[in-house]
Amino acid sequence: MAYQGFAQEYLGMPAVTRAYTTACVLTTAAVQLELITPFQLYFNPDLIFRKFQIWRLITNFLFFGPLGFSFFFNMIFLYRYCRMLEEGSFRGRTADFVFMFLFGGFLMTLFGLFASLFFLGQAFTIMLVYVWSRRNPYIRMNFFGLLNFQAPFLPWVLMGFSLLLGNSIIIDLLGIAVGHIYYFLEDVFPNQPGGKKLLLTPSFLKMVFDTPEEDPNYNPLPEDRPENQPRDQDQNQQQHPE
Repeated sequence: MAYQGFAQEYLGMPAVTRAYTTACVLTTAAVQLELITPFQLYFNPDLIFRKFQIWRLITNFLFFGPLGFSFFFNMIFLYRYCRMLEEGSFRGRTADFVFMFLFGGFLMTLFGLFASLFFLGQAFTIMLVYVWSRRNPYIRMNFFGLLNFQAPFLPWVLMGFSLLLGNSIIIDLLGIAVGHIYYFLEDVFPNQPGGKKLLLTPSFLKMVFDTPEEDPNYNPLPEDRPENQPRDQDQNQQQHPE
């Protein structure tokens, strides 16, 4: 029963959240099983551009460290806020959600070129948390039963918690900065006087990820209408035999 419940929960996850969290878990499992090492995954501009190890542009977002408290903590927040974004403000807009992933990853990678950052997954999680928190400003949060605050303070609370654990806050600040840039360009600037939408999702992403909407003005040909389908005609003949 537990397995069925887990499988049902897993299959019920929205597509992007399921794909990203699965990739993170599988990457960590592969490291734990010593199939690969973190040295094959970390962000290294020299190896990327000179040795053409392009996969590092992606794998550095997938590894959150060895199994332990920090890993499970990050996975819980990643799963929770990625899913709430995808099922909330990005519902029915999978292409826009994927574009946010690409935009955020691109900015973090640019910053990583000038700083000694090896893994950016935690920064990516903080970005997701930041965007969700700014789009849900009136939700009350409780952190481990100790703190009560409004949702927009959540990224800062997480940064403070990371600091208490002895971690560098550079990664958290990067996630907050990139999240704010996306939020400003997507939600704030277009609504300002003279502002306009600058982040336009490429059409090829919409073709791949978004289901085309049915045209409300579409009028099917008579032979394509449901009442004229052969099965309906056969049923009518059976109900009204000559």
